[in-house]
Order: sequence, then C-alpha cells, then structure tokens
Amino acid sequence: MKQATRLSVATTTVFYMLCGCMGYAAFGDAAPDNLLTGFGFYEPFWLLDIANVAIVVHLVGAYQVFCQPIFAFVERWAASTWPDSVFISREFRVGPFALSVFRLTWRSAFVCLTTVFAMLLPFFGNVVGLLGAVSFWPLTVYFPVEMYIRQRGVPGRSMQGICLRMLSVGCLIVSIAAAAGSIANVIEALKVYKPFSGPC
Repeated sequence: MKQATRLSVATTTVFYMLCGCMGYAAFGDAAPDNLLTGFGFYEPFWLLDIANVAIVVHLVGAYQVFCQPIFAFVERWAASTWPDSVFISREFRVGPFALSVFRLTWRSAFVCLTTVFAMLLPFFGNVVGLLGAVSFWPLTVYFPVEMYIRQRGVPGRSMQGICLRMLSVGCLIVSIAAAAGSIANVIEALKVYKPFSGPC
C-alpha cells in the first residue's frame, strides 16, 4: 500500500507540475483551463477523445470516492431518524448485491442535483481551482505531516521537526495564494455570468 501510494502521488505530482509549469511557461497568464482545446486546437480528434475518456474515468472514480462519506452520513442519519420506515430500511437481494430503494433514490437525486449545479457554473475550472486550493493544505500536507510527527515521535525542536513544520507552513502559504487567485478568477467570471451558458 505504501509503495502504491508513493508511486501514485509521485506520478500525479509529475504530471500536474508538467502541465502547470509548461502551460505557464508557454502561455503565461493566458494559459487556458483546458490545454487541449482552450485555444482552438481540435485536431486530431482521436487525441481529444482519448483525453476526454481519461478525464471521465478519472472523475467518475474520484466522484464516487469523495461522495461516499456524504452518502454514508445521510443514510445513517435517515436510518436513525426514521428507524421504522420500510422505504429506508428495506433491501432487496439481487445475487450477491443488496439493493435499497432509498439508496438508489437518494444517490441518484444527489448526482442529478450536483450535475445541475455544475451546469449552472460555466466557470468550472475556477471553482475546481478554488476547491483544490482550499483542500490541498489540510488534506495533503497538514494532516499527513502531523500524523507522521505523532507516529514517529519526532521532537518539535529537532531538525526534522522544524523542516516538516516549515514544509507545512510553506504549503499553507501556497494554498492561500492559490485560493486568492481562484477567488479573483471566480469574481471575474461572475461579472459576465449567464446560467447554463458554457465556458466564460
């Protein structure tokens, strides 16, 4: 598990850094959200199709992983609030699967609502940038660093402890700067906002 996590984080970091740094080096502030189509490049179609399939596969999997805590919370809350409800508690066995009408209804409604919400926001890249900036430091840096310090018993005044805290503070500063930039982009996009209009 540790090797798989290291490999996946390293690979993701390399690809994101390459896209970000090369895009900025080539286009500066005019770098589009979508490097493949952001400046009118639609040929060859097969390359764009492969890239879009990869994005769909990535987002469908990520959406499921990130939504599971929300699904579990609402389903536990509903079961404790209405313990005698047949609609909430009844499950149908279909082979090895247990299907619940409540889960199917609730999860489908949630996906539909988030899809409509995403369609309302034509500046999707700016919102994703803001969410990424807000979640980067606590989830990717702060909690893992603090867990490592506690697990390993790293003294706070040791060189390793100081370096880990400096890394955390440095990443916090980067996250704050990224969030400020994303907020500025969202404000700019809101000035010309039209619901369901597509990219701004």
